[in-house]
Amino acid sequence: ISLEAGEPMSEQDTFTLAGREYHSRLIVGTGKYRSFEETRRAVDAAGSEIVTVAVRRVNITDPGKQNLLDHLPVDRFTILPNTAGCYTAEEAIRTCRLAREAGVGTLVKLEVIGDEKTLFPDVPATIEAARVLVKEGFQVLPYVMDDPVACKRLEDAGCSAVMPLAAPIGSGLGIRNRYNLRIIIEQSRVPVIVDAGVGTASHAAEALELGCDAVLMNTAIAGAKDPILMAEAMRLGVEAGRKAFLAGRIPEKLYATASSPLEGVVR
Repeated sequence: ISLEAGEPMSEQDTFTLAGREYHSRLIVGTGKYRSFEETRRAVDAAGSEIVTVAVRRVNITDPGKQNLLDHLPVDRFTILPNTAGCYTAEEAIRTCRLAREAGVGTLVKLEVIGDEKTLFPDVPATIEAARVLVKEGFQVLPYVMDDPVACKRLEDAGCSAVMPLAAPIGSGLGIRNRYNLRIIIEQSRVPVIVDAGVGTASHAAEALELGCDAVLMNTAIAGAKDPILMAEAMRLGVEAGRKAFLAGRIPEKLYATASSPLEGVVR
């Protein structure tokens, strides 16, 4: 892909997820905002086309109550229901079925938590749930450790992407193991989406610089002092990281390399 100076990234560069093409590589969550109105403003500032919703925590199923889908209509956004708060494969499978019955489709973010303190995923239970959901026709995006073997197992199970964490959920620590991520990117034939642990725009840029297809975040935006401004910063960070990846960075070296040509220099 070749971009002219100043040309918007989204016009030329897209990625495909579960058979659908997207321009934005920034996926955002909808939790922790002060209102549905603020949620929509942040989503717009982020330029996101995919928004993830915790089915067990946010109302998308009862039209008689305030409903997030009134502010994020399904004809404008891809709604990605997630199974946040599920601690067993059975709970997660049941939550995905509920989301499908609510009419938001079969694209789901699968989370099966294995530890309450760290919120790290239960990898065996995640793989178990993924296999069941794929057989039932779901397009599964699993939240998983930054473990190349686990990511390979999930891809082999038929998942539409893999979503290794950068750091613990909500920690804001950024990418803790860039070397594992590089292995995951190199081996994967499906999109790699960094999920969890991003804290600021430079973290988002790093994920895209490494070659990740997209990044997903919630707390980093919703928990900022100015969520709308942070959403815009994250959008720019993602765009900068993607352009840097496409440009092809210089190799890292231990010693200096002169910026100016040495030929013809009088000594």
